[in-house]
Amino acid sequence: MARTSNRFKNVIDDASRYTQSVLDDFSKGEIPDSIRRDFRDTYDFYVTDEERRHLAEMGRVKKSLWSTWYLVRGLIMRLSPPRRLMVLVAVILAWGDVLDGTQDTFLGFIALFFVLGLELKDKTMARAELQEGRAVQLAIMPASIPELDGWEVWIHSTPANDVGGDLVDHLRMEDNRLALTLGDVAGKGLPAALMAAKLQATLRAIAPDEAELSRRAAKLNRIIRRDGLPNRFISVLHAEIHPDSPVVRYINAGHHPPFLLHEDGLRELERGDPAVGLSVDSRFRAHETLMQENDLLVIYSDGVTEARNEIGRFYSDERFEELIRHCHGMSAKAVGERILDSVSDFVQTARQSDDLSLIIFRRLRPVDPPIHRTDGPGPSTSQEPA
Repeated sequence: MARTSNRFKNVIDDASRYTQSVLDDFSKGEIPDSIRRDFRDTYDFYVTDEERRHLAEMGRVKKSLWSTWYLVRGLIMRLSPPRRLMVLVAVILAWGDVLDGTQDTFLGFIALFFVLGLELKDKTMARAELQEGRAVQLAIMPASIPELDGWEVWIHSTPANDVGGDLVDHLRMEDNRLALTLGDVAGKGLPAALMAAKLQATLRAIAPDEAELSRRAAKLNRIIRRDGLPNRFISVLHAEIHPDSPVVRYINAGHHPPFLLHEDGLRELERGDPAVGLSVDSRFRAHETLMQENDLLVIYSDGVTEARNEIGRFYSDERFEELIRHCHGMSAKAVGERILDSVSDFVQTARQSDDLSLIIFRRLRPVDPPIHRTDGPGPSTSQEPA
């Protein structure tokens, strides 16, 4: 009897904690915000662009009715044929109860619940596989920020989904050079993540054997074009820096031009050549830019400038340029964190729409090489007393 009483008390306590947790979430506004965000994401997923244009021409009442129909139709049409049939049976059973007073509503509810369970099972299995894929992706990406004399480097990447299509990588080359890569695969999700992994493995394999950047990019393009997926391409910014040189050598294959921030202002570098994987005949040119002490080079993916807030507005190139224009003299890490904070403040509670990646490096004060004397000690500046 006492054991039953304790179990009942535990159930009451669990229910009380759950209720309090729900009330706390409501008081913080998290549940209403989450519901609004989920509804907006559902609307964007199931309603096509053509249907949205049709809805834009309607009044409020008519738009509500048609929006509901588009959502329901889009949901049903994405089900497999057997599950679509089960939903139809459930609707017929529920509707028959309304018309003739039969007690078939429960059977209709069971049918709908069964379809929901099947969809939830599929989603749970897919989510588990994506999480395993994310673990693999994190394992093959750099675990630390690279260090190089004469330079300060900062890297960052945040995927929009469980797995991302952006690649941020660095590779130590011979002669103490450091190669840095930011790649952005067209699209998102698992296919883009697999292409990003292919890009990383290919570039790491060919870079040590190909010192010339233009030939390195051409070889990379041929391999990705040969082994990649149809209609998939990758924008790539691949750069090299050396501790004893202020020159940055880089290839821009269809990527956003980097921004060079120096004491006199902000300058956008060359736009470069076609993206990797577009054509087997693409040609690539190596570029160079000179960086003075405290100059910053900002390499970014479109997840920065195309981040969207709750009403669908973009962060924009103009906002980004205005932000980094006043960052000269700051550390690479401080600039990167300033960019992330600015984007976060802009999007607020909106879901991340694209992978966001950054590579920032700053030229430090050159270290003077040690002086090696070969002719013995120099003349003394002191004099012996007479």
